[in-house]
Amino acid sequence: MMRRREGRPGLVGTMARTAVIAGTATAVSGGVARRQQAKAQQAADAEANQEQAAAPAPAPAGEDMVTQLKELAELKDQGILTEEEFAAQKAKILGS
Repeated sequence: MMRRREGRPGLVGTMARTAVIAGTATAVSGGVARRQQAKAQQAADAEANQEQAAAPAPAPAGEDMVTQLKELAELKDQGILTEEEFAAQKAKILGS
């Protein structure tokens, strides 16, 4: 009949317990790091989306721009737009 050791664990038992604890700590810290990285990425994406939404629309190109300016000039000449409204719309079309 074999006697069972009672009391404190032996060297192998202590090493095994230490390995389990270290492995668990590594897994937990890796999970925490991944969650923090994911949150940081989401925040960066949200900020980029806000900047894109706040950016002015690109100015129309070439002939479209000329056509819009002519239409604005006609509206101003007809008295529909004031000089200030005309200047504001013109600056918007020209992108300045």
